[in-house]
Amino acid sequence: MTGIVITGASGRMGQMLIETVRASDHAHLVGVTERESHPWVGQDLGVAMGQAEMGVPVVSDAAEVVKDAQAIIDFTTPAATVAMAELAAQARVVHVIGTTGLSDADLAKIKAAARHAPIVRAGNMSLGVNLLVQLTKKVAAALDEDYDIEVVEAHHRHKVDAPSGTALMLGEAAAEGRGVDLNDVKDSGRDGITGARKRGDIGFSAIRGGDIVGEHDVIFAADGERIVLRHLATDRAVFARGALKAALWGQGRGPGEYDMLDVLGL
Repeated sequence: MTGIVITGASGRMGQMLIETVRASDHAHLVGVTERESHPWVGQDLGVAMGQAEMGVPVVSDAAEVVKDAQAIIDFTTPAATVAMAELAAQARVVHVIGTTGLSDADLAKIKAAARHAPIVRAGNMSLGVNLLVQLTKKVAAALDEDYDIEVVEAHHRHKVDAPSGTALMLGEAAAEGRGVDLNDVKDSGRDGITGARKRGDIGFSAIRGGDIVGEHDVIFAADGERIVLRHLATDRAVFARGALKAALWGQGRGPGEYDMLDVLGL
């Protein structure tokens, strides 16, 4: 039984991850964390979640629980994730990262941590999305710049970053298929009189509202036809199951950076 630590226990994904680990026959929950000022800190996790006691305290100091774990699953904030990557590297445990909005500086620090422990990082942990990434790359490679590429994503009103991590994964896949650098062709800031669309650009649009779990379309639009690749997530459990799969897959792996394509054998 793989011992798992969940960070950001009170969040939507945190609570879904907790329930997923508790239901697993291959893993068990050894600890959960929250930021120091959070009201859950010091409480039993079950009581904090409005359930029966679980015998798992909510702590703010991750070092208290990481020492007893084989993996950490982390869907929090960039600053918290970078700090956790350093701790995971010291403890030599698998670090599964679903956090989005990471900067280049954050990614450099995570890369450094991966020299000491396995890190599985993905903008999306679902099987369907990772298949969509592969399809996007293949379609982009097959079509020339007569086909304009647009990535359209929708999420709930509480999401704080845009484009989403999944949208960026899809944009990277399209750019790779075309043999270009996404940074050179990315267009995600249209407002006002922008002029005509630049040939070869990869555009991004973000929708925020209600309780939308996650919707992603990759549109290849040419004169006379459009090809649309779509993934709809209706339950966060798909992300939690993927993250747990990654944590279990990482057991026994050497240090390094991995993604869900590695985990899924794609």
